[in-house]
Amino acid sequence: MAHLPDTPCAEFHADLLLDQGYCIIPQAISPCEVTALACDLADDFSATPLSAGPFYGDDTKRFGSLLRRSDRTRDFVQHPIILDIVQKVLGPWCDHVSLNLTQAIELMPGSRKQVPHRDQDMWPCSRLVDPALGVEFLVNVMWPFTSYTQENGTTHVWPGSHRRCSEVLIDPHESIVAEMEPGAALLFLGSTLHAGGANHSLAPRRGMIISYTLGWLKPYELQWLAYPPEVARAFDADLTDLLGYRIHRPNLGNHEGRCPSLLLRDPGRQVGAIDMLAPEQHALIDAFRAGELSAPVTG
Repeated sequence: MAHLPDTPCAEFHADLLLDQGYCIIPQAISPCEVTALACDLADDFSATPLSAGPFYGDDTKRFGSLLRRSDRTRDFVQHPIILDIVQKVLGPWCDHVSLNLTQAIELMPGSRKQVPHRDQDMWPCSRLVDPALGVEFLVNVMWPFTSYTQENGTTHVWPGSHRRCSEVLIDPHESIVAEMEPGAALLFLGSTLHAGGANHSLAPRRGMIISYTLGWLKPYELQWLAYPPEVARAFDADLTDLLGYRIHRPNLGNHEGRCPSLLLRDPGRQVGAIDMLAPEQHALIDAFRAGELSAPVTG
């Protein structure tokens, strides 16, 4: 790892993330803010049943919709340095980025090691893209609520594995153990091989993962059900944009031919369908109307 700057720097950590496939920001947010959010979610942790299935594991607890459970989640979702990093990594490949997931996770004592995996594999198209193009589909941000140590099952990450996507598994000795304290943030790409460790301690390991994806992909957590219009109206416009209440040019994700933000800001307004096109689409249409384009001659 390169020498860390004294204060979090989006440019530095974005470059590190793209180079190594992961990075850790040791003091991304105040530990007091983490403690307050963890307290807000304490009852949800207690009430949530254990998960089921070979991937989630029957020795973990998971629940989402965190923006609805605690207003403090917004400071993490809209963390300015994190958003700057995400924009640098994902921005070249989409019109805008979207929130993919907010999920609280608790590893119970005795939980087993997770199967190594790449989160981008949830989208089949990711396997068809030439890795040499450098396209990324996802940025994960893991926020610990308790100390994350090797003993209690902190995440294992394989540096450089985002350039080795053809390898389903990589030697465990090539992985690093991402130990960190509350207030730190672990960022890793959707193309990076990683796995939760086994919890050999006597206490649960609690934390939260927030992830961001290309705005034209279907998110892991369906945000419009997690935050339907009657809930999302209480959020600011930047946050509802992240939740997908925003059209992705050209015209993707519209409602009645209009940007879904109208459902939140002006639900009673009656207007017809409105094009939302990228500049290159406008230029193409203008060129066609001006007769500057013609069909190729074949035969």
